[in-house]
Amino acid sequence: MGRFRGGLRCIKYLLLGFNLLFWLAGSAVIGFGLWFRFGGTMKDFSSEDKSPEYFYMGLYVLVGAGALMMAVGFFGCCGAMRESQCVLGSFFTCLLVIFAAEVTTGVFAFIGKGVAIRHVQTMYEEAYNDYLKDREKGNETLITFHSTFQCCGKESSEQVQPTCPKELLGHKNCIDEIEAIISIKLQLIGIVGIGIAGLTIFGMIFSMVLCCAIRNSRDVI
Repeated sequence: MGRFRGGLRCIKYLLLGFNLLFWLAGSAVIGFGLWFRFGGTMKDFSSEDKSPEYFYMGLYVLVGAGALMMAVGFFGCCGAMRESQCVLGSFFTCLLVIFAAEVTTGVFAFIGKGVAIRHVQTMYEEAYNDYLKDREKGNETLITFHSTFQCCGKESSEQVQPTCPKELLGHKNCIDEIEAIISIKLQLIGIVGIGIAGLTIFGMIFSMVLCCAIRNSRDVI
């Protein structure tokens, strides 16, 4: 009986440790998603009428899952401390939802990468052509693209030189830069999503083992 209670206590502390790690991971995921959305390379697109929603969709899911992770981390600690089968069952269900959300984010980031890149490139093409039609009018969207991706024009920068960043040295094709930068960012989002999904599997295992151990201990009593 003493060994059984000792094993139950060990599982409980493992789950508490997991929930602390899970809460911290949730905080990191929220910060990661918000920085990608409103900071770094893509921040200037937040105020544009046309924004790369294909790119942002994965970030919205990631931030939502991060907020849920923080709530679930606290929820799981309560269930482990109180040794409540009901709370632990609810905790398992929440982890399953987070697992599905993170896998969806990861798969979308890897599989939908081409669609997102083409979407942003199309936005650039439209801004580029609008500027060539009326150069006197100017084009804030084109300036934003050049500033964000630190590039200028396509095959040549001569036609859109006034909209190029002054600090840019040499010519960089914006079509190529968009593909490279968006690809890297979506790969990072995919890795984070799949990594968190893997972490939730351990949480589900711990919660189910603890739930079964609590039920068995009550049957013995």
